Amino acid sequence: MQKYLLEDLKHVSLSMFRKDFIGIFHGSLSARIEQNKFFINKKDTIFDDVKDDDFLELYSKKDYRWKEASLDADIHLHIYQNINEAKYICYAMPPFITAYSLVHDSIVPQDYFGSMKFGSIEVYDPKQFEDWYERADIEIYRYMKEKKTNIMIIKGYGIYVYDRDMLQLAKTIALLENSCKLLYYSHEFGRSRI
Repeated sequence: MQKYLLEDLKHVSLSMFRKDFIGIFHGSLSARIEQNKFFINKKDTIFDDVKDDDFLELYSKKDYRWKEASLDADIHLHIYQNINEAKYICYAMPPFITAYSLVHDSIVPQDYFGSMKFGSIEVYDPKQFEDWYERADIEIYRYMKEKKTNIMIIKGYGIYVYDRDMLQLAKTIALLENSCKLLYYSHEFGRSRI
């Protein structure tokens, strides 16, 4: 079972890297194994050539492995501990979503697929980045629980998504990124007609 989980993580991470959702050293993917155990990428993982040993098996009780884990490991842990539906988690920084979040308080897709799937999505403003990593692990899972959502777009930072299915998680990010790309292009095309 765990071997299949790792294969899914490797496959999806390569696909997300090729789409520029996660980068050479930014982004994180994880999969819950048991209630207090999950796989997550190491902090120095290069996502276009992921190997089995680029993922760590972490327990909620911290040990030496946590030093090698992604900087986002605490965030993933808190989501798993507080949201039972979370089986897979991804932090990504897709360029169109992230850029759109810098100048808008919400994302309202205008394309058919984005509109049908998302409606309107609030953009969370962390206010300051200086202490974001000290606050993020609590603020992210609380936001998701309070808003009853599996998506959190953070202004200038990127997107957190959890799901029960890894492919569905990747599709959610791809669909939202495409909607933001279409919003950008429609705005640019609208300006060029003037």
